[in-house]
Amino acid sequence: MKIHSHWRVILACLIAFVTMAAWQNGLAQDDMAHMVSGVVKHIDHGTKTMVVKTADGTENTIKYTGKTSWEGTKDAGMGIKEGSQVSVKYTEKGGEKTATGVKDLGKDIGNAVK
Repeated sequence: MKIHSHWRVILACLIAFVTMAAWQNGLAQDDMAHMVSGVVKHIDHGTKTMVVKTADGTENTIKYTGKTSWEGTKDAGMGIKEGSQVSVKYTEKGGEKTATGVKDLGKDIGNAVK
């Protein structure tokens, strides 16, 4: 009988370990940095969000904050406008994308994204 109870304890510990490892892996993926490049289709300075359309047509809604770094633009993103070509580094948590850095690539393609 003692052998069976030892195996049960070992099996329970193994299951707990695998569960914790999978949970932490999921958390780590949320904090990973991602990158997207495309054209700003829409920007809302009131809600601090922008929609970036990639070359394959995917539209990414990305929030920006006071901690977002800006390169190639003035006034913390106020220089970004619809039609601007950008590269955005972001993190994703709970399905929400938040920009950590935005680079204005300087190519204004205007109405071509509509």
